[in-house]
Amino acid sequence: MKLSSLLLSTAVFLTASSAAFAGKDDNSVNMAFGKELETADVYFNTAREGLLLNYSVWDGLLYRNPETGEYEGNLATEWEWVDDVTLEFKLREGVTFHNGEPFNADDVVYTIDYITNPDNGVKNVSNAAWIDHAEKIDDYTVRIIAKAPFPAAEEYLSGPLAMYPNEYYAEAGPSGMGLKPVGTGPFKVTEVDPGKHFVLEAFEDYHDGPKGKPGVETVDIRTIPDVNTQIAEFFNGTLDFLWNVPADQAEKLDATGNYNVVNAPAMRIGYITMDAAGRADPDGPMTKTKVRQAIYHAIDRQAIVDALVKGSSTVIDSACSPAQFACAQDLPTYDYDPEKAKELLAEAGYPDGFTIDFYAYRNRPYAEAITGFLSEVGISTNFNYMQYSALRELHRKGEVPMAFLTWGSNSVADASASTAEFFTGGPQDDARDPDVIEWLEEGDSTNDKAARTDLYKKALTKIIDEAYWVPLFTYNVNYVMDPDMSFKPTDDELVRFYDFSWN
Repeated sequence: MKLSSLLLSTAVFLTASSAAFAGKDDNSVNMAFGKELETADVYFNTAREGLLLNYSVWDGLLYRNPETGEYEGNLATEWEWVDDVTLEFKLREGVTFHNGEPFNADDVVYTIDYITNPDNGVKNVSNAAWIDHAEKIDDYTVRIIAKAPFPAAEEYLSGPLAMYPNEYYAEAGPSGMGLKPVGTGPFKVTEVDPGKHFVLEAFEDYHDGPKGKPGVETVDIRTIPDVNTQIAEFFNGTLDFLWNVPADQAEKLDATGNYNVVNAPAMRIGYITMDAAGRADPDGPMTKTKVRQAIYHAIDRQAIVDALVKGSSTVIDSACSPAQFACAQDLPTYDYDPEKAKELLAEAGYPDGFTIDFYAYRNRPYAEAITGFLSEVGISTNFNYMQYSALRELHRKGEVPMAFLTWGSNSVADASASTAEFFTGGPQDDARDPDVIEWLEEGDSTNDKAARTDLYKKALTKIIDEAYWVPLFTYNVNYVMDPDMSFKPTDDELVRFYDFSWN
């Protein structure tokens, strides 16, 4: 099929000269989020935008240096494994939260107890599912005890597991934290219009941690869903920094020679999930292996990468990112073969195809390309394009028969950040395969790296053999900024606001 017929054309007017940016004059950066953030409380959203706030407004016990990959102390200065399941931390003294509350072991114990209590309903359950509890030894010594040996513990403690102020959160709760976020990070939040506008200011009393003092005084973030509006504001000087710019617009902006356009790989992957376990429809077509395999054969993934995704993206067959530990890449694959897809559909009892509800929340041109390929083999789709938070909740309830989704693993460089979320029996597991669950759980409870890698490969291979997912491609990110702005992207898709500066 001609993929060009599926593309959305966008007319972008490019000015001949570079706009003047007010941000340089007052040492601020004005930027936009492309989708509305449901809450600023990092434990009650799973959006990338929330993770960016997390890294700049809050701190974890540890910090993974993006250049070296080594773990460094953050809110903790020292740590050691006491035994196979116990990590002991010496906490940094003299740290205060943005509201003046002192940081100590009580905050760590409170945070861990809160996020591991299933009654509290945190969204990213897998981030803390490995933790049993935390214990206070003294005011500046704390232990975190895992349920079983968990080799990726330091990775999670350096990433999405932010420490909250116990006194403030006990009173404010998720709703209060969403409206008035309080952390220990290099930026404090001074203004919130929920989902629409966030103003961050450098925290003068920020501790001497590895993130360092912010390079700018203010980061002003508005939600602007339409990328063309973002680009127009960039030209007018009301935005200084563009993030996640589609490939075609980024190419046009780069061609002017007036802007700094950078493409960087990302840990995010795109995939199609299918209702193999029959949660949405016990007798639906997605419960049949040959139908799912037919869908795999029906989609020309390389064509989507070449025409739409572009940049540094590559086609994948693993249900995780190649950048993650234990994410095997030498797996079975399904070539683009629409005739084979039709044969498999006929063998499964659908010689004339069928109609299915198909969902997506981002990259509409990618989703439309997928529906076009499916149509070519006789699968008609009722296309539902929704906001991320709404689709996520529908998926967790088991009401989504088929969807194009993406996952950035909270930038955790371990395959468990993907597989634990989608293949260990949780609310977003559409396969519910007991073998896969057993292998992954065994892999996550051994410190033997070789054994863990083997177990993960077994699980990832069965995911492909049974076509529980159609892994599509890795993502990349296009950043556009003024040449006078200094920012070096990293391959974990984290925009660290404290690294912004002006030349």
